[in-house]
Amino acid sequence: MPAARDSHTTTDTVIVGAGPIGLELAVSLKHLGVDYIHLEAGNIAHTVSWYPKRTRYFSSPARIAIAGVPLITDNGEKATREQYLAYLRGVVEQFDLDVCCYEPVQQLERQTNDRFLLTTPRGSYDASHVVLAIGDMHAPRRLDIPGEDLPHVSHYFDEPHQYFRQKLLIVGGKNSAVEAALRCHHAGADVTISYRGRRFDPKSVKYWLLPEIEALIEHKQIHFIPESEVESITEERVCLRVGDKPFCPPADFVLLMTGYVQDPTLFRMAGVTLHGENHAPLVDERTMMTDVPNFFVAGTAAAGTQHKFRLFIENCHPHVRKIVRAITGQTPPAELVNTAAETFGLAES
Repeated sequence: MPAARDSHTTTDTVIVGAGPIGLELAVSLKHLGVDYIHLEAGNIAHTVSWYPKRTRYFSSPARIAIAGVPLITDNGEKATREQYLAYLRGVVEQFDLDVCCYEPVQQLERQTNDRFLLTTPRGSYDASHVVLAIGDMHAPRRLDIPGEDLPHVSHYFDEPHQYFRQKLLIVGGKNSAVEAALRCHHAGADVTISYRGRRFDPKSVKYWLLPEIEALIEHKQIHFIPESEVESITEERVCLRVGDKPFCPPADFVLLMTGYVQDPTLFRMAGVTLHGENHAPLVDERTMMTDVPNFFVAGTAAAGTQHKFRLFIENCHPHVRKIVRAITGQTPPAELVNTAAETFGLAES
């Protein structure tokens, strides 16, 4: 952690969050000579860094590339977590982006002169414009059941080796649960999936994984308990409710792949209206400005906590162009903003 410092900086724009869209925005602002500060609570692409090791993206490399820098993989295959992190580090190096890493925003105040004051452990920043590019996955979606915090229970899947020859119960039925089940099965785990639905939704599971998981379930190599709800977890078992009957299979480890939620604290500090079941910020789609003047949102953060996903990296690139125009009155050069959304018909309506 960097040493604390006593400083107060005045700037035009503060970007909060250094994921792919935050970095793409920084490239355009720097190119246009905007005085900006870029803050990141962790290191660049912090959320990507805690993806499971060797996870492959759903999207093609062309769609998740940023700032006009090609993302090249072997045989054009989808990028892994490791490849994408290396790629994003390369973008930071290529454009010499100055990101204040490990500097979380602790307070955000809207001042009487329509400026914003952001306070971090290392100082404070007075800005005319703020852009939150903080993503939408800050904490696990908890079940709030007995035993959820036991040592052998986790909301995060790292890699499969620790589950070799262990009874592993996975809760969930979307992509993260299916991918974890397959990888752990191949690593020698005895895998059971508990899912509240009757079957997997093809829209929520990578198309190359769905046939394999269904075949393994059909041949009873992976156990599947549909229409089941977890009621509690003990050191030796997971207590499920299947219909109106209890069922408590043994489990050495439990993975709760139940999704993640956004932390809306900074939106609330700024006074942004949050609406709908996702508690999404109220946004003018033409500019990505919230209902607080000169306070913007970029990337998947614009969707709040996503239940049915509508925002991904590839259809958030247009946010960069909209925000840059709103702040500067200029359009960033076409070569610095990925046009995948327009090319593939993915632009957010």
